[in-house]
Amino acid sequence: MDRNGADQHQFVWPDGYRAAVALTFDVDAEAVVLNVNEAYGRRPSVMTHQQYGPVTGVPRLLRILADRNVRATFLIPGFTAERHPAMVAAVQEAGHEIGHHGYLHEQLKGVAEPEERAFMERGLEALQRVAGVRPTGYRAPWRDTTERTLDLVAAYGFAYDGSLFDRDVPYRVATGSGPIVEICVSWALDDWEKYAFLPDPPMGSGVIERPSTVLQTWWEEIQAYEQFGGCCVLTMHPFLSGRPARALALAELIDRLLTRPAIWVTTLGEIAAHTARLEGPVERLSLPAPGRDTTPAAPVGAPRGGKT
Repeated sequence: MDRNGADQHQFVWPDGYRAAVALTFDVDAEAVVLNVNEAYGRRPSVMTHQQYGPVTGVPRLLRILADRNVRATFLIPGFTAERHPAMVAAVQEAGHEIGHHGYLHEQLKGVAEPEERAFMERGLEALQRVAGVRPTGYRAPWRDTTERTLDLVAAYGFAYDGSLFDRDVPYRVATGSGPIVEICVSWALDDWEKYAFLPDPPMGSGVIERPSTVLQTWWEEIQAYEQFGGCCVLTMHPFLSGRPARALALAELIDRLLTRPAIWVTTLGEIAAHTARLEGPVERLSLPAPGRDTTPAAPVGAPRGGKT
């Protein structure tokens, strides 16, 4: 590392870029609440809070992205696609990537394999039927995976997963059905932790940040990712970041991004395709079994990307 802590073994980005930023939107809408309890479907205040995303937030965000000629990745649960097909069509027509995000934003903790397969298949079927899309990317609802999730992601033909947290750059991970690309996320770069609040069901921290604060926080993060040569994935929800002042803050953030020629602003799919082309090392996910398994994780200082 240099004196500022920058990595000596930089990830190899295309076309002279030093880092990447992906703008991603989880269009959870009603699904994230209905998965907690379907009885909330009879609560207009709760449902309209969530419907704000596809009804009002997505159109506003699409205009902001179009004005700046920026492509993003929209992760859409199958239930959301079925409820809001016109919204999905608008995302498609604008040229954005669509990814898989479960069917009813299901929590995978404690779920058996047949159920997890059913969630994945039902989400795929809905996106295919509504939009004619077979996504190349998957993000687990709640970012919570099981030990078999990555195997299923590969088995169902996805090129990448975007649910884990252990790297600042994408990497190739081994599964029982061949390697896939992992593009990691961070809670610090998720608007859920900044803006989410709903009294019932309890949602978020209860602290609603000022958009100007979020803008500055995320800009500091992006500058650090640029210095370290990393992959910065912003995760936003249209029912949160689509609100007026928050959308304007995001627009300003994108404007700042576009003044940084060393940052590649692109989709998760493009980042995954580039990572796969590098033909870097394929690693196994290392999970400890307390008291038994001391298999080390990836070695400290190992280069990421590039030819083996």
